[in-house]
Amino acid sequence: MRMIQLATTLRLLGILVTLFSLTMLPPALIGWIYGEASLWVFLHAFFILLAAGLLIWVPFFWSRGDLHVRDGFVVVVMFWLVLGIFGALPLHLDPALHISLTDAVFESMSGLTTTGATVIVGLDDLPRALLWYRQQLQWLGGMGIIVLAVAILPLLGIGGMQLFRAEMPGPLKDNKLTPRIAETARNLWFIYLGLTVARALAYWAAGMEAFDAVTHSFSTVAIGGFSTYDASIGHFDSALIESVAVVFMLLGGMNFALHFLAVRRQGLAPYARDEEVRFYLLLLAAGAAIAVGYLLYAGVVADAPEALRQGIFHAVSIGTTTGYATTEFHLWPGFLPVMLVFLSFVGGCTASTGGGMKVIRVLLLAKQGLREIQRLIHPHAHIAVKVNERVMPDRVVEAVWGFMAAYILVFALMTLVLMASGLDQVTSFSAVAATLNNLGPGLGDVGANYAGISDFSKWVLVFSMLLGRLEIFTVLVLLSPAFWRR
Repeated sequence: MRMIQLATTLRLLGILVTLFSLTMLPPALIGWIYGEASLWVFLHAFFILLAAGLLIWVPFFWSRGDLHVRDGFVVVVMFWLVLGIFGALPLHLDPALHISLTDAVFESMSGLTTTGATVIVGLDDLPRALLWYRQQLQWLGGMGIIVLAVAILPLLGIGGMQLFRAEMPGPLKDNKLTPRIAETARNLWFIYLGLTVARALAYWAAGMEAFDAVTHSFSTVAIGGFSTYDASIGHFDSALIESVAVVFMLLGGMNFALHFLAVRRQGLAPYARDEEVRFYLLLLAAGAAIAVGYLLYAGVVADAPEALRQGIFHAVSIGTTTGYATTEFHLWPGFLPVMLVFLSFVGGCTASTGGGMKVIRVLLLAKQGLREIQRLIHPHAHIAVKVNERVMPDRVVEAVWGFMAAYILVFALMTLVLMASGLDQVTSFSAVAATLNNLGPGLGDVGANYAGISDFSKWVLVFSMLLGRLEIFTVLVLLSPAFWRR
């Protein structure tokens, strides 16, 4: 077995960190426009990141070599870890926040992984440059900074297929829209950018001011859930804005390849023919129906229109792992908050910005379960598992079972670790679920925010966010001794 190409890997890491330094400039511009002292914080962060990137890049400038599978895994995990730490710089340095390094890394990683869990209280009074930056982190992390990099890496003489495979979510990640991987990445980002602009315009037309419309479009398209207000979308108290959010959260949770095909073919046929999308909409519709019915049954709301408004919004927001809220849903009575958290385990479709295990995996598990029942009845029958009339290879089905087993094991272990640190069962369960599924809001002590838990618990949840965003195996493979053998 070949060893990791250290020089080529470090060169690529240096390039990516250097490119990431440029993301400090937009919030600096916002600080300049609004006359905020945060301008200087982001300029300092820009120069620190630029210097760090160049220090890593320049010594290996002439190193050349094709990236292989193991190189891709190393670069992706290193990059997300480095960005999670460097991305915390302006949050830690800005005196307007006064948060510890642990809290800054937690907030940064939550933004980049589109988790949406926050330790910050008092968002309404923060400088707009900081608010923009939090939202921007989610926008960059939504489609994946690596996918953006893959779109331009060929210009730098670097192949990006292994990065794409290591970073993109879902069990069918080898499927490409175009023969060239860089062109696939660019097409995905064009769709992502187009949806961002459409959402900003829709929010603005629905009544948000321009700044809020743009920043909330960042977190909505990324299925992130960060807001510029402590009350989240509930701050606006607008049924129209909530309706816009529901529509675009649904779109953000769908396969972006379908958006590309729908635009290219100028029709809705790609959505109608896709079995994963149909299953996705069915699950969310069922969750919304249960939420509406229980809100009325338990007397939580006054009338049916309010039940429809809150039930549908929260079922879509939690089910797609966005994490927006219009009320303190974690205080709702009975089983409803827990059911919504369980809905987030399914999450979005493959190749979407949603978190969770992905709809296609749950669909394949359901079909495999039905196949096993049929085999009990007809032991000698050959029964194929099909999605969209295509027979799924046994390798894919086996991988889904393996992923499911790893997901449950990691979830159980991390829940026990949090309980051992002193958190109660509900808080531990929901905190791991909310971070591993990249959801954000939890229940119990983390229902409103994560500020009150210990630093140890926050670092555990930072690791959980990373595992969820990179779908567990990308991280766990680096912990395997076999990965590092020749």
